[in-house]
Amino acid sequence: MQKRVLLKISGEQLAGQYEHGIDPQFGGWLAQEVKAFAENGSQIIIMVGGGNFVRGAQIAGKGIKRVTADHMGMLGTVMNAIALTDIFEKHDVPTRCLSNIFAQQVSENFSHRLAEKHLAAGRVVIVAGGVGRPYFTTDTAAVNLALELDCQAVYKATKVDGVYNKDPAQYSDAVRLDHVSFKEAVDNDHIRVMDKAAMALAMEHKLKIVVFDALQEDNIRRVARGEHVGTEVS
Repeated sequence: MQKRVLLKISGEQLAGQYEHGIDPQFGGWLAQEVKAFAENGSQIIIMVGGGNFVRGAQIAGKGIKRVTADHMGMLGTVMNAIALTDIFEKHDVPTRCLSNIFAQQVSENFSHRLAEKHLAAGRVVIVAGGVGRPYFTTDTAAVNLALELDCQAVYKATKVDGVYNKDPAQYSDAVRLDHVSFKEAVDNDHIRVMDKAAMALAMEHKLKIVVFDALQEDNIRRVARGEHVGTEVS
Protein backbone atom coordinates (compact mmCIF):
# COMPACT_ATOMS: atom_id res chain seq x y z
CA MET A 1 0.00 0.00 0.00
CA GLN A 2 1.33 3.44 -0.92
CA LYS A 3 2.05 5.46 2.22
CA ARG A 4 1.47 8.97 0.81
CA VAL A 5 -0.04 9.93 -2.52
CA LEU A 6 -1.44 12.95 -4.29
CA LEU A 7 -4.82 12.74 -6.01
CA LYS A 8 -5.44 15.26 -8.78
CA ILE A 9 -9.15 15.96 -9.36
CA SER A 10 -10.32 18.20 -12.17
CA GLY A 11 -13.03 20.81 -11.81
CA GLU A 12 -15.06 19.06 -14.50
CA GLN A 13 -15.21 15.93 -12.36
CA LEU A 14 -16.34 17.90 -9.33
CA ALA A 15 -19.21 19.28 -11.41
CA GLY A 16 -20.53 15.71 -11.57
CA GLN A 17 -24.00 15.64 -13.09
CA TYR A 18 -24.02 19.41 -13.67
CA GLU A 19 -22.45 21.51 -16.40
CA HIS A 20 -21.01 23.99 -13.91
CA GLY A 21 -20.43 24.33 -10.18
CA ILE A 22 -19.93 21.44 -7.77
CA ASP A 23 -22.01 18.30 -7.35
CA PRO A 24 -22.36 17.46 -3.60
CA GLN A 25 -23.42 13.93 -4.47
CA PHE A 26 -20.16 13.26 -6.29
CA GLY A 27 -18.25 14.94 -3.47
CA GLY A 28 -19.89 12.62 -0.94
CA TRP A 29 -19.06 9.57 -3.03
CA LEU A 30 -15.45 10.72 -3.34
CA ALA A 31 -15.28 11.27 0.42
CA GLN A 32 -16.23 7.63 1.04
CA GLU A 33 -13.62 6.41 -1.43
CA VAL A 34 -10.92 8.55 0.18
CA LYS A 35 -12.05 7.48 3.66
CA ALA A 36 -11.64 3.82 2.76
CA PHE A 37 -8.15 4.57 1.44
CA ALA A 38 -7.11 6.56 4.51
CA GLU A 39 -8.40 3.94 6.96
CA ASN A 40 -5.51 1.70 5.89
CA GLY A 41 -3.08 4.21 7.37
CA SER A 42 -2.24 5.94 4.11
CA GLN A 43 -2.03 9.70 3.73
CA ILE A 44 -3.65 11.58 0.87
CA ILE A 45 -3.27 15.08 -0.53
CA ILE A 46 -5.83 16.34 -3.05
CA MET A 47 -5.09 19.01 -5.63
CA VAL A 48 -8.26 20.41 -7.18
CA GLY A 49 -8.72 22.10 -10.52
CA GLY A 50 -11.15 24.93 -11.20
CA GLY A 51 -12.45 24.34 -14.72
CA ASN A 52 -16.03 23.87 -13.50
CA PHE A 53 -16.04 27.57 -12.66
CA VAL A 54 -13.53 29.26 -14.96
CA ARG A 55 -10.53 28.37 -17.12
CA GLY A 56 -8.02 31.18 -17.16
CA ALA A 57 -6.50 30.38 -20.55
CA GLN A 58 -9.95 30.37 -22.17
CA ILE A 59 -11.19 33.73 -20.90
CA ALA A 60 -7.94 35.66 -21.37
CA GLY A 61 -8.20 38.39 -24.00
CA LYS A 62 -10.76 41.02 -24.98
CA GLY A 63 -9.79 43.20 -22.04
CA ILE A 64 -8.91 40.48 -19.50
CA LYS A 65 -5.18 40.03 -19.03
CA ARG A 66 -3.83 36.49 -18.94
CA VAL A 67 -2.49 37.04 -15.43
CA THR A 68 -5.93 38.21 -14.25
CA ALA A 69 -7.62 35.28 -16.01
CA ASP A 70 -5.29 32.82 -14.30
CA HIS A 71 -6.00 34.46 -10.95
CA MET A 72 -9.71 33.94 -11.60
CA GLY A 73 -9.00 30.27 -12.28
CA MET A 74 -7.15 30.03 -8.97
CA LEU A 75 -10.16 31.48 -7.17
CA GLY A 76 -12.26 28.76 -8.81
CA THR A 77 -10.02 26.13 -7.23
CA VAL A 78 -10.51 27.78 -3.83
CA MET A 79 -14.29 27.49 -4.19
CA ASN A 80 -13.92 23.81 -5.04
CA ALA A 81 -11.53 23.15 -2.17
CA ILE A 82 -13.63 24.77 0.57
CA ALA A 83 -16.78 23.03 -0.68
CA LEU A 84 -15.03 19.66 -0.82
CA THR A 85 -13.63 20.20 2.67
CA ASP A 86 -17.14 20.71 4.07
CA ILE A 87 -18.45 17.65 2.23
CA PHE A 88 -15.57 15.47 3.47
CA GLU A 89 -16.05 16.64 7.06
CA LYS A 90 -19.77 15.88 6.85
CA HIS A 91 -18.83 12.31 5.87
CA ASP A 92 -16.51 12.00 8.89
CA VAL A 93 -13.30 12.47 6.93
CA PRO A 94 -11.02 14.86 8.90
CA THR A 95 -9.92 17.40 6.31
CA ARG A 96 -8.11 20.72 6.06
CA CYS A 97 -8.11 23.21 3.19
CA LEU A 98 -4.81 24.93 2.41
CA SER A 99 -4.41 27.57 -0.27
CA ASN A 100 -1.42 28.82 -2.23
CA ILE A 101 -3.12 32.18 -2.71
CA PHE A 102 -3.96 34.41 0.24
CA ALA A 103 -7.51 33.59 1.36
CA GLN A 104 -7.24 33.58 5.15
CA GLN A 105 -10.96 34.05 5.73
CA VAL A 106 -11.82 30.76 4.06
CA SER A 107 -8.68 28.60 4.21
CA GLU A 108 -5.29 28.21 5.83
CA ASN A 109 -2.25 29.50 3.97
CA PHE A 110 -0.24 26.63 2.55
CA SER A 111 3.13 25.88 4.07
CA HIS A 112 5.18 22.71 3.98
CA ARG A 113 5.28 22.36 7.75
CA LEU A 114 1.56 22.95 8.21
CA ALA A 115 0.68 20.38 5.55
CA GLU A 116 3.00 17.85 7.21
CA LYS A 117 1.36 18.45 10.60
CA HIS A 118 -2.14 17.89 9.22
CA LEU A 119 -1.06 14.71 7.44
CA ALA A 120 0.65 13.40 10.57
CA ALA A 121 -2.60 14.02 12.48
CA GLY A 122 -4.48 11.78 10.04
CA ARG A 123 -6.21 14.51 8.08
CA VAL A 124 -6.78 14.72 4.35
CA VAL A 125 -5.18 17.86 2.96
CA ILE A 126 -6.95 19.62 0.07
CA VAL A 127 -4.81 22.23 -1.67
CA ALA A 128 -6.22 25.14 -3.67
CA GLY A 129 -4.66 27.87 -5.76
CA GLY A 130 -2.35 25.75 -7.88
CA VAL A 131 1.20 27.03 -7.32
CA GLY A 132 -0.16 30.52 -6.70
CA ARG A 133 1.36 31.94 -9.88
CA PRO A 134 -0.06 32.52 -13.38
CA TYR A 135 0.91 30.45 -16.43
CA PHE A 136 1.09 27.22 -14.41
CA THR A 137 -1.65 24.61 -14.66
CA THR A 138 -2.98 22.64 -11.72
CA ASP A 139 -1.39 19.55 -13.32
CA THR A 140 2.03 21.15 -12.94
CA ALA A 141 1.04 22.28 -9.45
CA ALA A 142 0.06 18.70 -8.58
CA VAL A 143 3.45 17.31 -9.58
CA ASN A 144 5.24 20.15 -7.79
CA LEU A 145 3.22 19.56 -4.60
CA ALA A 146 3.72 15.79 -4.74
CA LEU A 147 7.48 16.32 -4.87
CA GLU A 148 7.41 18.88 -2.06
CA LEU A 149 5.45 16.56 0.23
CA ASP A 150 7.44 13.45 -0.73
CA CYS A 151 4.53 11.55 -2.27
CA GLN A 152 5.18 8.14 -3.77
CA ALA A 153 2.91 8.74 -6.74
CA VAL A 154 0.47 11.12 -8.40
CA TYR A 155 -2.96 9.70 -9.18
CA LYS A 156 -4.59 11.68 -11.96
CA ALA A 157 -8.31 11.03 -11.89
CA THR A 158 -10.07 11.10 -15.26
CA LYS A 159 -13.41 10.12 -16.76
CA VAL A 160 -11.78 7.45 -18.95
CA ASP A 161 -9.95 4.29 -17.89
CA GLY A 162 -6.42 5.39 -18.79
CA VAL A 163 -4.24 6.86 -21.53
CA TYR A 164 -4.91 6.05 -25.17
CA ASN A 165 -2.67 6.25 -28.23
CA LYS A 166 -5.15 8.79 -29.62
CA ASP A 167 -8.36 10.48 -28.54
CA PRO A 168 -10.91 7.68 -27.88
CA ALA A 169 -13.76 10.20 -28.24
CA GLN A 170 -12.78 10.80 -31.87
CA TYR A 171 -11.27 7.48 -32.95
CA SER A 172 -13.05 4.17 -32.48
CA ASP A 173 -9.78 2.26 -33.01
CA ALA A 174 -7.98 4.05 -30.16
CA VAL A 175 -6.06 1.64 -27.92
CA ARG A 176 -5.59 2.00 -24.19
CA LEU A 177 -1.97 1.81 -23.09
CA ASP A 178 -0.99 -0.08 -19.93
CA HIS A 179 2.31 1.77 -19.60
CA VAL A 180 3.76 4.92 -21.13
CA SER A 181 7.31 6.18 -20.68
CA PHE A 182 7.88 9.78 -19.67
CA LYS A 183 9.71 10.44 -22.92
CA GLU A 184 6.84 9.10 -25.01
CA ALA A 185 4.31 11.12 -23.00
CA VAL A 186 6.32 14.30 -23.60
CA ASP A 187 7.24 13.69 -27.26
CA ASN A 188 3.98 12.24 -28.62
CA ASP A 189 1.34 14.94 -29.07
CA HIS A 190 -1.37 12.27 -29.48
CA ILE A 191 -0.80 11.01 -25.94
CA ARG A 192 -2.36 13.35 -23.43
CA VAL A 193 -1.53 12.76 -19.78
CA MET A 194 -0.67 16.18 -18.38
CA ASP A 195 0.82 19.31 -19.88
CA LYS A 196 4.46 19.07 -20.92
CA ALA A 197 5.74 21.16 -18.01
CA ALA A 198 4.15 18.75 -15.53
CA MET A 199 5.48 15.70 -17.38
CA ALA A 200 8.99 17.12 -17.66
CA LEU A 201 9.07 17.83 -13.91
CA ALA A 202 7.84 14.32 -13.07
CA MET A 203 10.35 12.78 -15.49
CA GLU A 204 13.25 14.73 -14.00
CA HIS A 205 12.46 13.46 -10.50
CA LYS A 206 11.21 9.99 -11.54
CA LEU A 207 7.80 10.54 -9.92
CA LYS A 208 5.30 7.91 -11.03
CA ILE A 209 1.95 9.05 -12.42
CA VAL A 210 -1.10 6.81 -12.67
CA VAL A 211 -3.97 7.89 -14.91
CA PHE A 212 -7.20 6.07 -14.05
CA ASP A 213 -10.98 6.28 -13.89
CA ALA A 214 -11.77 7.62 -10.43
CA LEU A 215 -15.49 7.13 -10.93
CA GLN A 216 -15.20 3.36 -10.57
CA GLU A 217 -15.80 2.19 -7.03
CA ASP A 218 -12.68 1.11 -5.09
CA ASN A 219 -10.29 2.18 -7.87
CA ILE A 220 -8.37 4.52 -5.56
CA ARG A 221 -7.62 1.71 -3.11
CA ARG A 222 -6.83 -0.71 -5.94
CA VAL A 223 -4.27 1.67 -7.40
CA ALA A 224 -2.74 2.24 -3.97
CA ARG A 225 -2.44 -1.52 -3.41
CA GLY A 226 -0.36 -1.75 -6.57
CA GLU A 227 -3.03 -3.40 -8.70
CA HIS A 228 -2.92 -2.60 -12.39
CA VAL A 229 -5.57 0.04 -12.93
CA GLY A 230 -5.48 2.55 -15.77
CA THR A 231 -2.15 3.62 -17.24
CA GLU A 232 1.16 4.01 -15.44
CA VAL A 233 3.53 6.71 -16.63
CA SER A 234 7.04 6.12 -15.33
